[in-house]
Amino acid sequence: MTGAERKLDADDGGGGARGAGLVRFLLGKLGGALLSLAMVVVLGFLLFRMIPGDPVVTMTKGRPVSAEQLAELRERLGVDKPMWQQFIDYILGLFRGDLGTSYIFQRPVADLILERLWPTLLLVGVATALAIMLGLWFGIRAAWRRGSGFDKLSTGTALTLWSMPQFWMGLLLLIAFSGAFPSGGMRYPDTPPDFLSQSLDVAYHLVLPCLTLTAALYAQYLLVMRSSLLEEMNSEYLTTARAKGLRDDLVRRRHAVPNALLPTVTLVFLQFGMVLNGAVAVETVFSWPGLGLLTYEALSGPDLPVLQSTFLVLAAAVIFMNVLAELLYRILDPRVRAT
Repeated sequence: MTGAERKLDADDGGGGARGAGLVRFLLGKLGGALLSLAMVVVLGFLLFRMIPGDPVVTMTKGRPVSAEQLAELRERLGVDKPMWQQFIDYILGLFRGDLGTSYIFQRPVADLILERLWPTLLLVGVATALAIMLGLWFGIRAAWRRGSGFDKLSTGTALTLWSMPQFWMGLLLLIAFSGAFPSGGMRYPDTPPDFLSQSLDVAYHLVLPCLTLTAALYAQYLLVMRSSLLEEMNSEYLTTARAKGLRDDLVRRRHAVPNALLPTVTLVFLQFGMVLNGAVAVETVFSWPGLGLLTYEALSGPDLPVLQSTFLVLAAAVIFMNVLAELLYRILDPRVRAT
């Protein structure tokens, strides 16, 4: 066998090993995600049954109902069954794609979730995009001008915003700007039905909740980007680039920033699922008709089918984005990919 043939055979073996390693990695992550999802299903079922309150009593509050009517309603809702029987019915319903019927809204839970999902995605998507742009821009410049007044001001502001509870920040903005922007809802009822008017109305209502969520998110991206870039600034390859005569802004844009982006890009995917959960407080403060407000409204029952389903959807989003972040990290970082 010639040297070239031996090298080709070794390369094929290495490629096969890397392919097998990738398959094992994917199977491991998929198995872990499915196990986590199964635990979420069990936890969601048990957790909301510990909430004090009787959904039947809540539904009939203020109405003259007899004991027989209460018993009939409990039987119709299935809350009179033993816990193990309710759990089996819940699992069988999940396999059929049936999330049940809301006690409060008297509608299929799947329809409610689909109806409330896009307002949440709109709010979270716009806030995340703005937070990424602001966080990266301020983080890069704060690191490159370490110790300057700009660095101290931007970092101090980020730490302050990061430490604030989102609902409290939302209340402050509501008090300060409620005269200039709508204080709740997603659109005015008398808005003309054409697409442009509806879009502008939604954007107008989106300002305050989006600003609240953006302020809470961008601080994390700024601090992570700043920290990552500071680690890269003392690297030898940057000294070499400067020795070749490259301008400082080119060294930053072409060499330092791309290598420092990896932790921040990973954080974006890791945080996106958590942001969906964090939107519960913001949506409640501003009455934004998304999954967060739906969850808050369901707690008054308690509306068990809605609470179980929203908990499952939000937890599944976190699990999915975590798996996606790990896959992306493996793709972007050759050191991880080589293992």
